[in-house]
Amino acid sequence: MPSWEDVAAIGERLPGVEVGTWYGTPGLKLGSRGFCRLRTNPDALVVRVADLDDKEALLEGNPEIFFTTPHYEDSPHVLVRLDRVEPGQLAELIEDAWRSRGGK
Repeated sequence: MPSWEDVAAIGERLPGVEVGTWYGTPGLKLGSRGFCRLRTNPDALVVRVADLDDKEALLEGNPEIFFTTPHYEDSPHVLVRLDRVEPGQLAELIEDAWRSRGGK
């Protein structure tokens, strides 16, 4: 099961990523733009996705891993259950989120 330390390690391999806080919780940023963070209630990793179509595909394809809340309903973010996501899939999600914020 991946942990925040695993998320941070993946992020630190990407150019320009800073590990810090975003909305008061541990997060990853590219410059001042956050793209991934922990949240509580419910416990999950919030990850930016390319668009709402990508979000819907994740939600429909793997509802045991991906979910959303009313707060994120119209937002290009998906919530990820760290206790269920595979490390390779997590790395891909984080890299895609980084790219969505301008990472190259």
